[in-house]
This record gives sequence, C-alpha cells and structure tokens, in this order.
Amino acid sequence: MAADAARALSSRLENYRNLSPADRLAGLVEAAELSQADLALLASPGALPVERANGMIENVVGTFELPFGIATNFTVNGRDYLIPMVVEEPSVVAAASYMARIVRPHGGFETSSSAPMMRAQVQVIGLTDPHGARLRLLGARDRIIEAANARDKVLIGLGGGCRDIEVHVFPETPRGAMVVLHLLVDVRDAMGANTVNTMAETVAPIVEQVTGGEVRLRILSNFADLRLARARVAVPPEALATSAYSGERMIEGMLDAYALAAVDPYRAATHNKGIMNGIDPVVVATGNDWRAIEAGAHVWACRKGSYTSLTTWEVDQAGRLVGTLEMPMALGLVGGATKTHPLAQLALRILKVETAQELAEVTVAVGLAQNMAAIRALATEGIQRGHMALHARNIAIVAGASGAEVDRVAAELARTHDVRVDRAKELLAGLRG
Repeated sequence: MAADAARALSSRLENYRNLSPADRLAGLVEAAELSQADLALLASPGALPVERANGMIENVVGTFELPFGIATNFTVNGRDYLIPMVVEEPSVVAAASYMARIVRPHGGFETSSSAPMMRAQVQVIGLTDPHGARLRLLGARDRIIEAANARDKVLIGLGGGCRDIEVHVFPETPRGAMVVLHLLVDVRDAMGANTVNTMAETVAPIVEQVTGGEVRLRILSNFADLRLARARVAVPPEALATSAYSGERMIEGMLDAYALAAVDPYRAATHNKGIMNGIDPVVVATGNDWRAIEAGAHVWACRKGSYTSLTTWEVDQAGRLVGTLEMPMALGLVGGATKTHPLAQLALRILKVETAQELAEVTVAVGLAQNMAAIRALATEGIQRGHMALHARNIAIVAGASGAEVDRVAAELARTHDVRVDRAKELLAGLRG
C-alpha cells in the first residue's frame, strides 16, 4: 500500500512558493498523504521536546530551530519525490526546485549506488616487521571476519555483516611503523558508525595476537569510498534557453564555469560548497550526520592528488548538457537522530524512501540540481540577482518589517538591487508614515 501511494505522489505542486506557510503545509499533507499528527508536528513550534533533546546530547539547555522547507518538482528514476530540506540560507530550496522543474520533462535524474559498505580501522603500532604483520593478518582473514560478525547477529539476519578485510602498511610515520586493518562491513540501512566501531573493538585482541603489536585506534572511517551514490541529468539546449540567452550560449557558459572548478581549488571549494548546499539540508532533515558527509565529500574531491569539482559537466552527441555527480554517501534510516528526532521521522515519511541506498541516491540528485542552478546563474546574470532577491526578505525582517510589510519592503529592495538594512528601514518608515 505504501509503495503504491509513493508511486502516485506528484512532486509538481503548482504555485507552491507563492502560498502562505499554512497553505503550503496543507498542500504537503495532501500530496504526501500525511496524517493529522504529522500536520500538528509541523504546524506547531517545539517539535523536539527538551526532554527528548536532553537524551540526545549533553548539557542541554534548550532547542534550536531552523527552517524546514520542501523542494518540489523532483523526478528520480521515474518516480516523484517531495524533498524535505532544513537550511537557513535563502535561495537553496528555490534553486533546487527550479532546476528539478527544468529537467522534469526530460526524464529527471537517473541515479544508482553501490552497496552500503563502511570501513572500520584498527591501528597497530610497535611492529618491527610491518609487512610480515600484514601477511599474518591476511592469513587470519576468516577468523577476524567470523569474530566481527559474531557481535551483530541482527545485522547478519538482515543480510549485512563484515565481508572482507584490507591491511595497509605505513612503514614510516612520526611514530614509527604502523599497520592498519580495515574491516569492510555491509551495514544495510544504518549509517553504520556504531556497528563498525563495535566490530573494530571486538577484533582488536585477535589483531594483537596475530601481529605481536599493540592496537591503538579502533574506529570507523568517514571516507566511505565503497559506499557511493551517483546521479546523472541530461538536458537539451532549448530547456535552458531564456529571453536573454540561447540554450547553446547557456551551455557554453556553464561548461566554462565547470572548467574553472575542475582546475582551480579556489573555485572548486565554492563550487562544491554549492553542491553541499543541496545535500546537507536533506541530510540534516533526515537526522543523519552532515559532518560525516562533508568530510567524505571533500576527501573524495581530492582523491586524485588535488582538490577539484565533485561534479562533471559535458555535452553529448545530441548536443545535450550532461551533468554527473558521484560521491560517498553514508546515510541511514535507522539509529541515531533518525529514530529519536520527531521531525527526522516525518522527513522520511515525506520522502517515502524504503532503503538507505534510495535515500542516498535522492540526496545526490538534489546536490546535482543545486550545482546546476549555481553554474547556470554564474554563467549568465551572476549569482547575486536571484540570491539577493530572496535575501531581501531577511533584510526586511531585520529592519523591523512584519506581516505584509515584509513582502512590500523586500520587493522594493530587490527591484532597485539595493538590499541593505538602512534602506529597508527607510522604506519601512515610508510605508508606516
């Protein structure tokens, strides 16, 4: 029943951005077939009770709220998704939704992913024969895997578990020779940190016995290079044309923007930040660890020796602009804040994803859409025109506007391209005068 409902969902919500928050919420409840309890959860402040927050982290004194928005128009692998995004930055949700709308008639986003494999590292020191220790560990592979899997029968029952090991040798470090054992673990629908950490601690005595060394660190790696998610989009020139620019001119400008990010780390840092503008809000909304995702993304961006773009943009033989994004994406549906935060659970109900891999694929599609929006703007009128128009609302509020005043002041700030607090105060005084 849930799968049938999910297939019937349409992410094309007409005029959504121009509705009031209450009307948007009502539209979301209808489109995503949410319950009245879900409606109440989003409609009222304080969705995370202090008592629950106190069980999540230490020294709790309150909670901190961020805007919870919905990106619309997304079609991924032929299925529509409404995308929950938690973010404070203006234009992010709008940009992702707009790009999704442009690519929607042309097949939307195609995605795929690898198995949810995570690495646990076990560091061994005090060795005089690190290469010999490596071979001894490889010889004890079956024993190590069996011990690791004995710690998590539930994961084994779900089809996951430790699949293999790797052994890395660092013959020269500031602290002498080291060997690092990697456990390669299929964590299924979990992010996997607790699972792999426990396995690493479990096998540590065996590692010491086999190598004759001393184990120090026993912890996961957030460079999830075996747990990749991929997204692809292909758009014909006519879909990108505007009144000021032809589709072909738009593509040329976007390729130029990408080329700079591919060769220059100063540009790549901002280019990739734009990608994470799309990814992080989905990760936060679903209660996942956005710091882990950021860490893995930036290591992946420099895996070939220099920091570069996470995306690629090119033109196919039909003249279409083709964008691709492949990156580590260690997301979970179980454990941590995904289970304890009420709004994270609601975000997953809105998304209607059934596996962690599906969540990862949808999230990467949002990152690709966000990047597409950024380089499209940079290739034409510049990033500030659209961004500052949306930022004008924030400035109007800072100046003291409320209710209908916000839209009137923001509209005038955007029209004159003069988005300043002192100018907003002048406009507000004029309205009230």
